[in-house]
Amino acid sequence: MANFNFNKVILGGRLTADPELRQTPQGIAVTSFSIAVNRPYSKNQEQQQADFINCVAWRSTAEFITRFFKKGSSICVTGSIQTRSWTDQQGQKRYATDVVVSDATFVDSRTESGHSAPAAESYGAPAFSSIEDEAPKFEELSSDDDLPF
Repeated sequence: MANFNFNKVILGGRLTADPELRQTPQGIAVTSFSIAVNRPYSKNQEQQQADFINCVAWRSTAEFITRFFKKGSSICVTGSIQTRSWTDQQGQKRYATDVVVSDATFVDSRTESGHSAPAAESYGAPAFSSIEDEAPKFEELSSDDDLPF
């Protein structure tokens, strides 16, 4: 059997608190935050439930998130799941699962989010001034008679 290892996560939801930028002792930027992701409705008009997913972002991704997102902002992140364990002060074994964010993208429009960055921008993706700038230019034909087929 082939050795298949794949760990990729895509989440879309809302931040549960303002992300705070911190620095490691080595000066590396990091932020930890939680995203509320609504579950699909199950049955009989039950109240919608949400999962609260812990995330961590490093370096320029952390700086991007703390600069442009705040509590309640819609966000789409991609990354991988990472688990960790430790022993607390009472000697109990503790476990945590986090999404290590490699990319974050805006979801809200500029007016909904209140930030000044382009709505289509994501960290690491080029920002275009408008879709028309990137669309190919086509010549308009006056009738179907001009078509070559």
